Amino acid sequence: MPDDLPPRTPRSRRSRHRPRSIRVAGGGLGAGTRRVVQATEPPTDSIPVWTQPDGVELTTGRAVVDLATRTGVALMATGSSAAEVVSDVLRLTAAYGLQSVHVDVTFSSLTVSYNRGPLADPLTVTRVVPGTSQDFTRLARIRVLVCDIERDSLEISDARERLDAVIRAPHPYRRWVVVSAVAVMAAGVAVNVGGGVFIVLVSMLSAAVVSRLLTRLARADVPPFFAQALGAAIPALFATAVGLSQQWVYIAGLLPSLVVASGIVVLLAGLSVVAAAQDAIEGFYVTAAARVFQVLLLTLGIVVGITVVLAVATRLGIVLAIDSSPSYVPLATQLVAVAVIAAGFAVSSYVGPRSMVLAAAAAIAGWVVNQVLVATGSSPSFSAAVAALVIGFVIQLMARRLNVSALASTTASIVPLLPGRATYEGIYQIVSGPAGSGLYQGLGTLLGAAGIGIGLAAGVTLGTYLAGLLPGQPAE
Repeated sequence: MPDDLPPRTPRSRRSRHRPRSIRVAGGGLGAGTRRVVQATEPPTDSIPVWTQPDGVELTTGRAVVDLATRTGVALMATGSSAAEVVSDVLRLTAAYGLQSVHVDVTFSSLTVSYNRGPLADPLTVTRVVPGTSQDFTRLARIRVLVCDIERDSLEISDARERLDAVIRAPHPYRRWVVVSAVAVMAAGVAVNVGGGVFIVLVSMLSAAVVSRLLTRLARADVPPFFAQALGAAIPALFATAVGLSQQWVYIAGLLPSLVVASGIVVLLAGLSVVAAAQDAIEGFYVTAAARVFQVLLLTLGIVVGITVVLAVATRLGIVLAIDSSPSYVPLATQLVAVAVIAAGFAVSSYVGPRSMVLAAAAAIAGWVVNQVLVATGSSPSFSAAVAALVIGFVIQLMARRLNVSALASTTASIVPLLPGRATYEGIYQIVSGPAGSGLYQGLGTLLGAAGIGIGLAAGVTLGTYLAGLLPGQPAE
């Protein structure tokens, strides 16, 4: 190398200096960006993580999980909503010191799982719900037991004995009282749709037969769809018999179809529309979907049963049309009939006297609101939704003060608003209307009836939720 050239800087030395300056600048920029963007506080809604054992012995944990599972199954079997089941089971387990408990409800089964920590096996029990029926007396007694466990810390053995006593206790009313209540409910519906004395009597007899038939079919394990179809065929057969008698002894103004309309309300009243809406709004989507599908399937059973009988009656030349313009019924008579309908259904669902009176009073208030809105030109579905909102709000406020079940009173109060007349009208239009147009018109009427049912469910749930927002009024 010539002596007059400057010495070359080694390549390795140049390569070390340049990247070092880049890393320093990049590191400073990244740190500043992280300080500006990244949060420094923990999230407000932390993820629940098991931290340490709660000190509950294995034997006690097993007994509590078994008791909680049996209690939850009993609540589901008597008509409780999924949210109430989960809440009551968690209250029961927390009363005995179990902290990390998971409850899963899926319409026909209940799972209770107790996490005992990373070094111990969890305790998990799953039970299938044998069947559901609206028995609000047992439901109320089970919830009282949960409250007593939470307040008085009952021994597990004593709590188990009390639960067995509640489950095995006889119904508060004899069977003939329940059948009579169903018959009285049908009579109230017949009066409300403009039926005379003869139609009221036939409706009562038809509803009594339906009540006994459904009980026998349930004991024989007949699938609910077929039981509902057979039950719906009974009032249609009674109406056909009345229409047939009109050919020999004609009575002016006699509408046999009103017997079918009252029978439809009796059958629709037993569907868990309110519980389905509550489960959907409160986030139990699997259970809600199952309940909704059950309601749709049983309603389809009603349609099938009536359609078959109507088709036979039409071939025999018997006209079972329903008057498109309802007969005039004085308002005072309507209010009495509404109270009778709500009280009758309450008794048929084994509701106590205070819940029955509350249901009748709320039903009257809801009926007045519905009639006022209809008179002002509101749609039937909107009117029913607002009326149900009033019912849910009032009952939720009063249920805590009277120490009664809000679900029982609410379910009974919306029965007078069920679209029995519109449902029958849609079925008749499909069966007896002209080809094509009859089907189109009938489906439109049935969709309107379905809109009323959806409005009732949504209105009740919204009213219950709004009442729960008030101080001292937690929603059930």
